[in-house]
Amino acid sequence: MDFLQAIILGLIQGLTEFLPISSSAHLRIFGDLVGWDDPGATFTAITQLGTETAVLIYFWKDITRIIGKWFRSLFPGGGGKRSTGVQKGDPDVRLGWLVIIGTVPIVLVGFFFQDTIRTTLRSLWIVAIVLIVFGLLLWLADWLGRRTKPIEQMSYRDGILIGLAQMLALIPGVSRSGASISAGLALGYTRPAAARFAFLLAIPAVFGSGLYETYTAFTCEPGVDAGCTVGYGLGPTIAATVVAFVVGYAVIAFLMRYLETRSFLPFVIYRILLGGTLIVLLSTGVLQP
Repeated sequence: MDFLQAIILGLIQGLTEFLPISSSAHLRIFGDLVGWDDPGATFTAITQLGTETAVLIYFWKDITRIIGKWFRSLFPGGGGKRSTGVQKGDPDVRLGWLVIIGTVPIVLVGFFFQDTIRTTLRSLWIVAIVLIVFGLLLWLADWLGRRTKPIEQMSYRDGILIGLAQMLALIPGVSRSGASISAGLALGYTRPAAARFAFLLAIPAVFGSGLYETYTAFTCEPGVDAGCTVGYGLGPTIAATVVAFVVGYAVIAFLMRYLETRSFLPFVIYRILLGGTLIVLLSTGVLQP
């Protein structure tokens, strides 16, 4: 059953990673509902390598262009132009710096508070409340935001603020894409622009976390190190990661088309209903926190 269970969880990971509904919350809730053990933060981080690979492929042209211009800006004698700020700098060079700077908050908090993230913050009570609260914040940002600025106009201030919002995604239930997109909408960016930057911003943090957790899974001592669990063996975990990649790519393509003409309201309603249902199940003892 390990392979079947892992593949199902990989499917859930792929379906929920890029939608603003929190993949970590769904993995946590589903396992409890069907009586499976919590797959753990390590399993989640490793399967996220699959979904982030989908981001790399889908945005490959954007990523290579940004990286190329960013490197050329560091060596002006080689034909590039050194970035001189928001007004004079190339938008792609600025985006490169914004991804780097915006990644710092989640890296620092994730490193120094990893034990708390792996244990205390995985309480289903926290997940339920966070699903509802951040669902409402997404709705407010989508409703009140001006939604006029393209990604090329993103400033350093805005990139840092979105990076701080992404940091909150370390709490299961927040949603990495949901937090970043909410911040982008609140700052006046269009829905596609907010989503695009959220996906680009997540690449360094998720790959770093996944590789670190992969290393930890082979070096930690169960029962000694907090949260030292993969949940499944290497084979099932790889299978889940591949499934997450395939499904995740399809979800990215769907969401980017969807956001051209539609709002986040369906996701907001879903989050509130899921959080409310979870509170009822916890209150009645059907699920244990």
